Formats: sequence, C-alpha cells, structure tokens
Amino acid sequence: MDEQELARRCAQGDNAARRELYETYGSRLLALCRRYARDAAEAEDLMQDAFVKIFRVIGRFRWTRPGSLYSWMARVALNLAFDSARKRRRLGRELVEVENLAEGPAEEPGYEETLSVPTEVIQAMIAALPDGYRTVFTLYCIDELSHKEIAALLGIREKSSSASLARARASLARSIRQYLNGEGGWSSIPDKKEL
Repeated sequence: MDEQELARRCAQGDNAARRELYETYGSRLLALCRRYARDAAEAEDLMQDAFVKIFRVIGRFRWTRPGSLYSWMARVALNLAFDSARKRRRLGRELVEVENLAEGPAEEPGYEETLSVPTEVIQAMIAALPDGYRTVFTLYCIDELSHKEIAALLGIREKSSSASLARARASLARSIRQYLNGEGGWSSIPDKKEL
C-alpha cells in the first residue's frame, strides 16, 4: 500500500492500515525519539504518544512527495519531544544566548584523531551533553535543520541555536581530547544499555 492510500485508510479508522503504519514506521520513529529522550523508556513513551496523536490527526496530512508521510510523522514526534522538554523547563535553562559565551571556541580534534574514537564512546559523549545542547546538536548535525528552523521549532532565537551548537561542539571536542589522552572517564566503552 502506498503512503497516500495508507494515510487515507488510517484517517478512516482502518485498524489494519494503522497496524501497517505502525509496523512500517515504528522503528524509525523510535530511533528518532531516542535521539531526544534521556533514556529508552522515555523514548518509547514519546513514540507511543506520537502514534496516538498521529492516528488522531492523520486526516490533516497532505501528501506532497514520496517520503512526506514519514516527514510529517517525524515532525509530530519532534514537537511532542520538545513540548515535553519545555514542560520540564530543561531546554530553556540550558540554551545560552550568544552574548553570554565567555569561552572561546575549543580546538576541535582532527578528522584522523576522531576516527580512533569508537562510535559507542562518541554516542555516550553526545548523550552526556546538557539537554539543550544535545537537542540543538542533534537537530543541526543529524537531522540537518538550519538554525532558523531550530529556532522556530524550539521557540528560541537563531543566535541561541548557533551558540548552543558552538557550546555542544566545544564540549564534544574537550571530551574527545580527554578520551585521546586517557582522561575524563571516557577511556572505557559504555554499556550499550546506557546509550
């Protein structure tokens, strides 16, 4: 069944279509939620909440091109994740204004040096970033949103998005340097359950 038909049938309340939608996109949506959640349980809750909302509002979906159904679903899930974070007031406290940056940019390790750091360690370093920095870093570097899009999505200024990305990159650079020097507790690969 193509995206348009699947969305149409879901909007009509067809449970077989809803099951197909869940089975087709559930793992991708969970992976997306995992990038913005503190742990696996929170990611699963976000994904379930996203599907509940998706099934409730899928009649609003308008197909524009192949892949637009997942893009629309991902936006629903991201909005829920950000709303949840805002309610906990974690993002607002951790995003900084560019004027408040006291430190200069950290010297980033070179490409060759970074290749020697295991993926699991890099993932743990990203997960250890403060929520606001991790969110902006993930939106910019992984989801490839612009600072303008991030600012609109999070309800912040573009300069705040840019500053938070700079802080995230500086923190990751310091963590990678510590790992390369055998310092800072990054010398052991974390348990994948923690990721």
